[in-house]
Amino acid sequence: MPEYRRILLDGAAVQVTVDDDELVAGDGRRVKIEDAQHLPPVVPSKVIAVHLNHRSRVDEFRIDLPDTPTYFHKPTSSLNSHKGAVVRPEGCKWLNYEGEVAIVIGKTARNVSPAEAGEYIAGYTVANDYGLHDFRDTDAGSMLRVKGSDTLCPLGPGLVTDWDFRGKSLRTYVNGKVVQDGTTDEMKWDMHYLVADIARTITLYPGDVLLSGTPANSRPVQPGDVVEVEVEGLGRLTNHIVTGPTPIRTDVGAQPTESEEVLSTALGGDWEFRGIRPPKR
Repeated sequence: MPEYRRILLDGAAVQVTVDDDELVAGDGRRVKIEDAQHLPPVVPSKVIAVHLNHRSRVDEFRIDLPDTPTYFHKPTSSLNSHKGAVVRPEGCKWLNYEGEVAIVIGKTARNVSPAEAGEYIAGYTVANDYGLHDFRDTDAGSMLRVKGSDTLCPLGPGLVTDWDFRGKSLRTYVNGKVVQDGTTDEMKWDMHYLVADIARTITLYPGDVLLSGTPANSRPVQPGDVVEVEVEGLGRLTNHIVTGPTPIRTDVGAQPTESEEVLSTALGGDWEFRGIRPPKR
């Protein structure tokens, strides 16, 4: 399966192809994969993510899915790359990983059927849909700061074409330990359905990204942790967590919180009481 990556090569953003352990530019320049400075493999005009899709995650929440999916938006300023640093702002504590498959649009899509949607997909890449749950109390509806803060959308390492999404494993590792273990077959809505659903009212342009949902066991990570998401046939996306150099400003806006809603979402468990348990005394 062809794989395309974007790297910074001699100061310019360059698309390259994978050739064993090297990346090859169109003009013949080569660089070792381990030495390359990766960029997000695509340049989207928008990133749209489905809230819940994997059965294991739904079971963990102890809820029933609606008949159709719901979505949120991650601004393009949240984009990050393979081997990039994911920033947990100073003053925040509840940064969670969410390993996912990312759909990449290949040609303009509007009002297409699920049966046609595959024709509009360029390929797929690996994503980690990080969530900064410290802002969940104020942004639970839009998820804007929870999911859209800077660096919280790593994609990569490459765009893989001709990849069949069916029956593929998806695992997330923290410091080498498996923390999420799922498959694409546990998704209620497949890749073609998601594309067709969004394209009913929102035009999708080449390079646009749709995140397809995460399995169970999203949990917080700490500065210094190395987080990897591996999808069968798409490769392994690696990032590390750092603390932001400046704290969240206190002279404007909502502040990070640590309510029962925040804790139950970040830490999991006791989902039937999520958001309604009284404070511990």
